[in-house]
Amino acid sequence: MYLGVTPTVSCSSAAGNEFSLILDKNPLVDFVEELPAERASLCYCNLLCGVIRGALEMVHLAAEVTFLQDRLKGDAVTEIGITFLRKAEDKKAKKK
Repeated sequence: MYLGVTPTVSCSSAAGNEFSLILDKNPLVDFVEELPAERASLCYCNLLCGVIRGALEMVHLAAEVTFLQDRLKGDAVTEIGITFLRKAEDKKAKKK
């Protein structure tokens, strides 16, 4: 929402604990042509993973957030994988 893009959501797990956000356009790479060869391992947009993980932690959802594809590395789209590490506990069920 804050970046002005709408991701496509792709569910990749039968258990329902994994999904991917696919960005056709990533505004964070608009001003970067390509990464220098000596910085090829740099994940320039890893900031997005930290923001998503932090937002999920604020609502008590532990998750692993990683880049699966990156336009700066020659992929067609930017894809961020999200895996929930544990189920959120229901507060009402816990009180009983």
